[in-house]
Amino acid sequence: MYAPVRATALIALRLWFRIRVSGPEQIPAEGPAIIAPNHKNFLDPFFVGIATRRHVHYMTKIELFKGPLAWLLPRLGAFPVRRGEADAEALETARALLAAGELVVIFPEGTRVEQPDVLGSPHHGAGRLALETGAPIVPAAITGTSHLWRGALPQLRRVQLAFLPPVRPQGSLGADAGAQLIDELVWPAVQEEYGRLSARPGLITAGLAAVGIGGGLLARRRLGRRSQRPLLGKATPRRRRLLGNVEPRRPRLVRKVEPRRLRRRKARARLRARASSLRPRRRRRSSRQ
Repeated sequence: MYAPVRATALIALRLWFRIRVSGPEQIPAEGPAIIAPNHKNFLDPFFVGIATRRHVHYMTKIELFKGPLAWLLPRLGAFPVRRGEADAEALETARALLAAGELVVIFPEGTRVEQPDVLGSPHHGAGRLALETGAPIVPAAITGTSHLWRGALPQLRRVQLAFLPPVRPQGSLGADAGAQLIDELVWPAVQEEYGRLSARPGLITAGLAAVGIGGGLLARRRLGRRSQRPLLGKATPRRRRLLGNVEPRRPRLVRKVEPRRLRRRKARARLRARASSLRPRRRRRSSRQ
């Protein structure tokens, strides 16, 4: 079901949002890899999915697996995660997928940060997974998806998606290597690219610049206002703001080495089992004879 849904989404999203993708060649053609983009809208995984021909797996909040989409999400590569805490089961699923050579999308912010001017403070789970599995992390930046909906329909807006060169785990990192990998290598690249994409002039600005002197002055004034916005700020996830700055205890991650075919079979069985366990059970009425 993944291929027909991807083909449909490719046509619809490209026509509606005029999506512009740069750097898709940075995604490895085969083997395990982690894509780490910023997160503004629930459509972000679909934008990443249409940018590559590879089958994409991504974490989705566990609440969606209790609704009407519970049967569809696992078939589209989604697996549940409990937000605001270290979900050992979700990390184990991601680890099994990477060990099987799959492509996994992990949003380091852990939640949607819909404000267009800021990025959320990153979590470090993607860094620990990269160190354990040896998978490279591909930083990615998405702009144009914040406050995307106007009622029941999305707004006509250009969406930009850029993939950056992969960051490979290094043995020279310190004791907290996972946090260092994200905070010093991955997330600064996402922040810089997000600011660059946000400051890129649109069609209206470029048209004004082509008119002449007056249009050029107005265009430069608009670009100046854009560049002065605090693009690289950080927003703490909502759940952490409510609970305070208490860091959840992270369980110890154990690496398993098994045959690739067996690991892939276990990963698919785990996805089906979790999806079926989260479906609402229908009460059966006992008939009296």
